[in-house]
Order: sequence, then C-alpha cells, then structure tokens
Amino acid sequence: MPFDPNLLQGIVFDMDGVLIDSEVLYQKAAIDAARALGFELSKQLLLLTVGTPADVTEKIIKQGMGDDFPFAEYDYNLRQWLAGQMMAHVPVKPGVRELLSRLNELEIPLAVATSTGEEAAHHHLSRSDLAPHFDHIITRDDVIYGKPHPEPYLLASEKLEADPEFCLAIEDSYNGVRSAHAAGMQTIMVPDMLAATEEISAMCIAVMNDLHELKKHFEAE
Repeated sequence: MPFDPNLLQGIVFDMDGVLIDSEVLYQKAAIDAARALGFELSKQLLLLTVGTPADVTEKIIKQGMGDDFPFAEYDYNLRQWLAGQMMAHVPVKPGVRELLSRLNELEIPLAVATSTGEEAAHHHLSRSDLAPHFDHIITRDDVIYGKPHPEPYLLASEKLEADPEFCLAIEDSYNGVRSAHAAGMQTIMVPDMLAATEEISAMCIAVMNDLHELKKHFEAE
C-alpha cells in the first residue's frame, strides 16, 4: 500500500477529470467553437491547457492560434455551450460516488482544489450531488496563484486543519500533480486525458487506473 489510511488527516481532490467527467466535453466544445469561427483547434494544443486556470489557458490558445484568432468570441461561445451541457447533466467519473461514500464512512476530511472558477465549480458539484461529500471547496477565485503553484493545495490543507504531509491529493493533470507535490502532499495521479510521464510519476506515490482502484485501499481488511 503506497500510504497508510489511518494516518491521513485529509484528502484533496481535483475536480475536472477526477470527479467530473468534463475534459472530453470541453475538448469537443472547444474544437466546435473554434471551427464555427473558421479555425481548426488541434487536440494537441488543447492538451496543453489541461489543469490550467483560465488566464493561462487563454495565453496558450492565443499563442497557439495566432494574433488573428478571435479569442473573446471563441471563449464566449465555448462557455455558452458548456453551460448548456452542464445545466442539463453533469457527468461524474466512474467509481466516484462509491469512493466518496466510503471516505465519508471513515470520517476522513475531504476538500476540492480546482482551477475552475467559483460559480461553475459550485454548480457542477451541486448539480452532480457531489458537494455534500466535501468539507471545503477551493476554487480559482479563492487563491492568488493557480496550479502549478502550491497555493490551492496549501489553502485546502489549511481549511481542513491538516498537515500537508499527511494529506492525499488526487490529480489527473501535470500541473495539478506539480501543485500538490510542491505543497508537500502525498500525490496520486489518476490519468484522464494525459498519461503519466517519468517526471510526473516521480512526483507521485502512485499512479492508478481509476477511482475503483483507489477505493480498494480504503476497504476493510
């Protein structure tokens, strides 16, 4: 076992790609939004934005698409489409409900640390009925520096009144892993859109296939 559940003071989850199955939806919406304006947005460019806050995503897209790309119009269309999709249904990752229920049974304090803004994050977690499982939700609006800076995870551990060294962080993105690792947390990557590289794996205590695998570490002996 890569960690001792009995010593944990808290667990902090990323949201998109870990709790909410949103990354594929976002990628399709982004490509469609760009195409509607006469531009082709590559999946390779979009992968560079996984786990980044909105301001960093904007810089990456602008640099990749060039000065003539109408980012403001693209971003508006993208947000409108995503809002419509998420208003109707917020998909969750396989195994998330079972895992969170088990962690609640064990009375392990839980938090979310996401690069998504406050309004969208609280909507997604409430709409998916995941919000009641968590003691605290840290969004991009709650911190000065987003991932890969450690501030989101440090604030989460502070809210949980936990020592980062005795916290687990569950991430799916490179910047998320870097953020949690820099905060001093025991980090587990559950890959979604991005496979674990040698660099990223070295920052993790484990790389797991899915949340079902993670739940097994919290089952009674």
